[in-house]
Amino acid sequence: MTDKQKRSYKTISEVVKILNTNNKISRNSQSHTLRFWETQFKQIKPIKINNRRYYDQKNIDILIKIQYLLKNQGMTISGVKKILNNNNLVIDDDDKKNINNLNIKFRLNKINKLIKNLKKD
Repeated sequence: MTDKQKRSYKTISEVVKILNTNNKISRNSQSHTLRFWETQFKQIKPIKINNRRYYDQKNIDILIKIQYLLKNQGMTISGVKKILNNNNLVIDDDDKKNINNLNIKFRLNKINKLIKNLKKD
Protein backbone atom coordinates (compact mmCIF):
# COMPACT_ATOMS: atom_id res chain seq x y z
CA MET A 1 0.00 0.00 0.00
CA THR A 2 1.47 3.36 -1.04
CA ASP A 3 1.55 6.44 1.20
CA LYS A 4 -1.20 8.03 -0.89
CA GLN A 5 -3.39 4.93 -0.48
CA LYS A 6 -2.72 4.86 3.28
CA ARG A 7 -3.92 8.45 3.56
CA SER A 8 -7.07 7.74 1.58
CA TYR A 9 -7.97 4.71 3.69
CA LYS A 10 -8.75 4.88 7.40
CA THR A 11 -8.30 2.19 10.02
CA ILE A 12 -11.25 1.12 12.13
CA SER A 13 -10.01 3.23 15.05
CA GLU A 14 -9.79 6.31 12.80
CA VAL A 15 -13.33 5.67 11.55
CA VAL A 16 -14.53 5.35 15.15
CA LYS A 17 -13.08 8.80 15.84
CA ILE A 18 -14.86 10.18 12.79
CA LEU A 19 -18.17 8.64 13.88
CA ASN A 20 -17.69 9.39 17.56
CA THR A 21 -20.69 11.17 19.03
CA ASN A 22 -21.25 11.98 22.65
CA ASN A 23 -21.89 8.33 23.47
CA LYS A 24 -20.17 7.21 26.65
CA ILE A 25 -19.48 3.83 25.04
CA SER A 26 -15.82 2.94 24.83
CA ARG A 27 -14.13 3.14 21.46
CA ASN A 28 -13.53 -0.61 21.66
CA SER A 29 -17.29 -1.17 21.81
CA GLN A 30 -17.75 1.18 18.88
CA SER A 31 -15.29 -0.84 16.78
CA HIS A 32 -17.30 -3.94 17.65
CA THR A 33 -20.37 -2.06 16.44
CA LEU A 34 -18.68 -1.28 13.12
CA ARG A 35 -17.71 -4.91 12.68
CA PHE A 36 -21.30 -5.92 13.46
CA TRP A 37 -22.65 -3.40 10.94
CA GLU A 38 -20.30 -4.94 8.40
CA THR A 39 -22.14 -8.26 8.84
CA GLN A 40 -25.53 -6.58 8.54
CA PHE A 41 -25.01 -4.16 5.68
CA LYS A 42 -23.60 -5.59 2.46
CA GLN A 43 -22.71 -2.07 1.31
CA ILE A 44 -19.86 -1.80 3.84
CA LYS A 45 -16.82 -3.36 2.24
CA PRO A 46 -13.55 -2.39 3.88
CA ILE A 47 -10.31 -3.65 2.39
CA LYS A 48 -8.70 -6.24 4.66
CA ILE A 49 -4.92 -6.48 4.72
CA ASN A 50 -3.23 -8.70 7.33
CA ASN A 51 -6.51 -8.87 9.28
CA ARG A 52 -6.71 -5.07 9.47
CA ARG A 53 -9.66 -3.21 8.03
CA TYR A 54 -9.17 -0.13 5.87
CA TYR A 55 -12.18 2.04 5.00
CA ASP A 56 -12.32 4.38 2.02
CA GLN A 57 -14.42 7.55 1.96
CA LYS A 58 -17.36 5.75 0.33
CA ASN A 59 -17.49 3.25 3.21
CA ILE A 60 -17.18 6.07 5.75
CA ASP A 61 -20.07 7.94 4.11
CA ILE A 62 -22.19 4.78 4.27
CA LEU A 63 -21.30 4.31 7.95
CA ILE A 64 -22.20 7.94 8.69
CA LYS A 65 -25.58 7.42 7.02
CA ILE A 66 -26.16 4.14 8.90
CA GLN A 67 -25.24 5.75 12.20
CA TYR A 68 -27.50 8.71 11.50
CA LEU A 69 -30.46 6.51 10.59
CA LEU A 70 -30.00 4.07 13.48
CA LYS A 71 -28.95 6.39 16.29
CA ASN A 72 -30.56 9.71 15.39
CA GLN A 73 -33.65 8.64 13.52
CA GLY A 74 -34.30 5.58 15.69
CA MET A 75 -34.67 3.25 12.75
CA THR A 76 -34.23 -0.50 12.89
CA ILE A 77 -31.51 -2.37 11.05
CA SER A 78 -34.06 -3.79 8.61
CA GLY A 79 -35.42 -0.29 7.96
CA VAL A 80 -31.94 1.05 7.26
CA LYS A 81 -31.27 -1.90 4.94
CA LYS A 82 -34.36 -0.98 2.93
CA ILE A 83 -33.26 2.64 2.64
CA LEU A 84 -29.73 1.72 1.64
CA ASN A 85 -31.01 -0.77 -0.95
CA ASN A 86 -33.50 1.73 -2.41
CA ASN A 87 -31.37 4.87 -2.36
CA ASN A 88 -28.31 3.46 -4.09
CA LEU A 89 -26.26 4.91 -1.23
CA VAL A 90 -26.52 8.46 -2.51
CA ILE A 91 -25.78 10.95 0.22
CA ASP A 92 -26.76 14.34 -1.11
CA ASP A 93 -25.80 17.78 0.17
CA ASP A 94 -28.92 17.96 2.36
CA ASP A 95 -27.96 14.66 4.04
CA LYS A 96 -24.45 15.96 4.65
CA LYS A 97 -25.79 19.23 6.08
CA ASN A 98 -28.16 17.33 8.38
CA ILE A 99 -25.37 15.04 9.53
CA ASN A 100 -23.03 18.00 10.10
CA ASN A 101 -25.74 19.86 12.01
CA LEU A 102 -26.37 16.83 14.19
CA ASN A 103 -22.67 16.45 14.90
CA ILE A 104 -22.53 20.11 15.95
CA LYS A 105 -25.61 19.60 18.12
CA PHE A 106 -24.05 16.54 19.78
CA ARG A 107 -20.83 18.41 20.46
CA LEU A 108 -22.73 21.35 21.95
CA ASN A 109 -24.71 18.97 24.16
CA LYS A 110 -21.48 17.36 25.30
CA ILE A 111 -19.97 20.75 26.10
CA ASN A 112 -23.12 21.75 28.02
CA LYS A 113 -22.96 18.54 30.07
CA LEU A 114 -19.31 19.18 30.85
CA ILE A 115 -20.10 22.73 31.94
CA LYS A 116 -22.94 21.51 34.18
CA ASN A 117 -20.63 18.90 35.74
CA LEU A 118 -17.97 21.56 36.35
CA LYS A 119 -20.54 23.83 38.01
CA LYS A 120 -21.59 20.97 40.31
CA ASP A 121 -18.02 20.54 41.53
